[in-house]
Amino acid sequence: MLVKRVPPRYCWPVCRLWKEGEIAISGNLLFGPARTPKIIIVGAGFSGIGLGVLLKKARIETFTIYEKDESVGGTWWHNQYPGAEVDSVSHVYSFAFKAHAWSRTHAKQTEIHSYLDETVDEFGIRSHLHLGTAVKSATWDDRSQTYNVTLSNGEKTECHVLVGATGFLNIPRYPTWPGLESFAGPKFHTSRWEHQHDLEGKSVAVVGTGSTATQIVPELAGVVKKLYLFQREPGWVVPKGERDYTSDESSRLSKPLINRIQRLKWFWATEKRLWRGALFRPGTANNEAARQVALDFIEKELSDRPDLMKAVTPDYPYWGKRLIMNSTYYAALKHPNVELIPRAVVSVTPTGLVDIDGVERNVDVLVIATGFRTSDYLGTFELRGSDGLSLQEYWAGEPSAFLGMTVPTFPNFYVMYGPGTNGGEIVSMLMRQAEHIVRSVKWMSRKGISALEVKPTWANMYDAWLQGQVNVTTWAVSDNYYKSSTGKIVTQWPYGPGMYGLLVRMFGLHSQRARPRVEGLVEVERTTKFPS
Repeated sequence: MLVKRVPPRYCWPVCRLWKEGEIAISGNLLFGPARTPKIIIVGAGFSGIGLGVLLKKARIETFTIYEKDESVGGTWWHNQYPGAEVDSVSHVYSFAFKAHAWSRTHAKQTEIHSYLDETVDEFGIRSHLHLGTAVKSATWDDRSQTYNVTLSNGEKTECHVLVGATGFLNIPRYPTWPGLESFAGPKFHTSRWEHQHDLEGKSVAVVGTGSTATQIVPELAGVVKKLYLFQREPGWVVPKGERDYTSDESSRLSKPLINRIQRLKWFWATEKRLWRGALFRPGTANNEAARQVALDFIEKELSDRPDLMKAVTPDYPYWGKRLIMNSTYYAALKHPNVELIPRAVVSVTPTGLVDIDGVERNVDVLVIATGFRTSDYLGTFELRGSDGLSLQEYWAGEPSAFLGMTVPTFPNFYVMYGPGTNGGEIVSMLMRQAEHIVRSVKWMSRKGISALEVKPTWANMYDAWLQGQVNVTTWAVSDNYYKSSTGKIVTQWPYGPGMYGLLVRMFGLHSQRARPRVEGLVEVERTTKFPS
């Protein structure tokens, strides 16, 4: 073994085999005997678990998953409210490598959480998992080309590659109503449901009418004494067609070959439906046809209640907000103990809520269905890159990333379900991201690369292109959670999952460059002569 001072200009990357006679840098000296980078994954939802499985399949064992909660699942652990279920069909909203005998067309929260827990054990992820441990901060060190990581238990560690797999629907958005803290009864956000409260015979207020609230209302309508539903603005609703599978259907779809065929059919239909983003563009035949389906559903369900028809019909373009898929919501609004109040809440008293007209309604329990801080990507920990700025400082209120994954000046850092990737089919897009991360790690190991980062020109050009696509959609002319505080659309992908996967495959690796070391001292070992 030899130690030689290599001029820094030859270390641009350590990845590059440095030649002087028969001397070359050996990959195992970068990452240790395992010859693969040490990887930290933050979060154990679909993203973190899926990436863990692909790393295992690639025989990369040098990874650790830190999950701040006491269980895996991410959003499917937090969202335990009554009626919580997925909007995509179950056999598609799942891993291609793990078919499952789903009990419903659209699985409930408990079944999805169990599926993820099974996946952890089936594919040997449990030994890499640290539950109840959060990553608090991570800072890039150019000298060692690693991230120095601080954990919630006070421990410090480091990694070569850091993956943020926390998603963007993970930080509850609480309203700022005056008097909220004075409310005397139970009050909680839907993603932090407090199961200890018996709601039977109680007067309950649900504030918000997004996807979550529309799942809760049918469940509570027959239980509570009175249900007040406060609506600031209605959403477009279409029937989802959710139902239980027969035992034969469930068994059939769990067979790998049939599961694969059905998934391919669904993806092909989705690519056609989302071709050129026409569904999201106002005035197109696709958008108008889909809008008519939603209007027909209102007519079918509420024709005997013109007051409700008027209250639930949006005055903004179809798909301007997240589309609500629910077959039972409108029927629940006609339940005798349910009252839809099409007005915003402006304040809270110790015993009730006051709407914008000044009317107070007394309630025993307050359920806050006001969504999440969607533009606060990676807001659960502090990340600092090579220029010393935090990720939030770098973004300055407008999150963006190349293909939603990589950010300039943050080497060896990858985001899963990052900016501009909400759309298509989520699990499929997450797995395309996981595949890219695995390819990058294998490339680092094979070529001896110690640090990769996205080229700024690529990131800037991609962001400009994506903004050009989303700014001609209905999202741009509507009030929705897709925008940052500056008004920029930061969450959405306007096409199908197939196109996204193609772009990742074509441009993912090419978008990255090796980052120079600041230290010129490297250790080298004698090898066979590296050919010119």
